[in-house]
Amino acid sequence: MKRTPPRTDLPDPAGRARGSRRDGYAVAVAAALVVAAALIGTHLQNRYGTLRVGWPPIVGGWMPHVGPGTPAAIVVAVAVVAYGPSLAVRLPWRPMLLAVWGGALAWTWSLALVDGWQRGVAGRLTTRHEYLQVIDRFQDIPATLRDFHAHILIGAPDNWPAHVAGHPPGATLTFVLLDRIGLGGGAWAGAFVLTAGTTAAVAVLVTVRRLAGEDLARRAAPFLVLAPAAIWTGTSADGWFAAVAAWALALLSLAVTGRRPAWTGLGAGLLFGLTVYLSYGLTLIAVIAAAVLLLGTRRLRPLLYAAAGFLVAPAVFTALGFDWWEAYRLLVTRYYQGAGGVRPYGYWVWANLACTVLMVGPATVAGLRRGGAELWRSGRAAVLRDPATRLALLVGSALLALLVADLSGMSKAETERIWLPFALWLLPACSFLPGPRGWLAGQAALALLLNHLVLTGW
Repeated sequence: MKRTPPRTDLPDPAGRARGSRRDGYAVAVAAALVVAAALIGTHLQNRYGTLRVGWPPIVGGWMPHVGPGTPAAIVVAVAVVAYGPSLAVRLPWRPMLLAVWGGALAWTWSLALVDGWQRGVAGRLTTRHEYLQVIDRFQDIPATLRDFHAHILIGAPDNWPAHVAGHPPGATLTFVLLDRIGLGGGAWAGAFVLTAGTTAAVAVLVTVRRLAGEDLARRAAPFLVLAPAAIWTGTSADGWFAAVAAWALALLSLAVTGRRPAWTGLGAGLLFGLTVYLSYGLTLIAVIAAAVLLLGTRRLRPLLYAAAGFLVAPAVFTALGFDWWEAYRLLVTRYYQGAGGVRPYGYWVWANLACTVLMVGPATVAGLRRGGAELWRSGRAAVLRDPATRLALLVGSALLALLVADLSGMSKAETERIWLPFALWLLPACSFLPGPRGWLAGQAALALLLNHLVLTGW
C-alpha cells in the first residue's frame, strides 16, 4: 500500500491547541476513572471483601520495591523515548521490526526482573492456581482430554486449579509440551511466555502496515515497545495467548491483501483455531478479524484457506475426546462457584475499564480520542479509503471486542491479563498523536511507577 502521511495534526496553531486540550481532557477523565476505581474499590473490599483483589482495580498489593531489572528498565525507557521515534522512521522496514521486538524484549524482561528472578519470572506459573501444577496429570494426553470435563467444577474430584479449569486444555498443553521437550519448570515456562508474548508487537505492526499504511505503523512502533501492558505480558500465560491471536490476525491481513493467499490464509486459520483452545474469551478475536476482512480486498479465496485451517484444531481436540461446548458450559458454572460469583458486576463493569487504562496508558487514551474524531469527521465512503480512518476502524474493533467481554459478566477483575489480546490492538491509536516523545515518556513513567509500587499478582 502506498505510504500516505497520516492526518494527525490540525492545520492551524489554534486547532492544534484545541486538539491538545481535548487530549488532556480525555486523559484527565481516564485518570479520574482509575482514581475512582481505586478509592471505591478499596472501600468495598475493606467493608465487604467481595472484590477479591488486593489493590483495586488490579490484582496485586501495595509494595514499593526495586530489583535487578530496575536500572535496565530505566535505561530502556530513556533510550526508546530519545531515539525510538526517529529510528522508527529511518530504519528499513524489516530491521525496524527486529528493533521493535528487541526493544519489547528488553522492556518486558526488565520489568519482570524488577520483582527478581524467582518472583518475577521463574515462580509466576508455579503457584497453586497455575498450569504447571498439573503437568504430571497429562502423562496420557488423550485420556486426560477425554476426562478433562470431569474435573472442571469445584465439587468434582481432583478439580483442576482455577486457570486450568478456566481455559480449554490447549493452554495447559503448551506447558506439557514444553516439559516433554526438556523445558520443564517455572523458569522455562516464564521465559517462554515472556519471549513469545513480545512478538505480538511485531504482528500488530505487520497488520497496521497492510491495512493502514507504513507511516502509521512506523509512528505506532515505539508505543508498542514501551507499552505498560508489558508488566503482565511478561508474567502471565495470557501474553502467549495474545501473541498467537496477534499473529493469526497478521497472517489474515497478509492473506486478504497479498497476491499469494494460500499459505498465509491457511496459517491464519490454524492459529485462529488454536486460539479458541487456548482461551474461551479469544472467540471475541472474531470481531477484530471481521475488521481485517472489511479493510482487506474482501476476496473469497483467502477465506476458504482460512476456514480449512481453522477446522484443524477443533477436529483434533474433538477426536481426542474434548468437547469445547460442554467444557464452556461447565466453566460458566465453575466461574460463579468461585470468585466470579462474589465479585459485584456493578463495580467491575466500569472498573475493568480503569484496568484497561493502566494497561494501555495515557497516550492510548488520547490516541483513541483522536481516532474517534477521525471517524466522526469522515464520511461513510471515506472510511475505507483514508489510512487514518482505516486504522481508527481497526482499533475501534478491538475496543468493541473489549466492551463485549466487559458486558458479558465473565470478566470481573483480572482483566489486566485477560484482556491483553485485545488491549494490544488499542496501542496503534498512539500513531495519531503529535509530539510522540512526551507521550512515550508518560507511558514509561506509568509502567515504571506501577511496577515498582505494586507487586502484581501475575
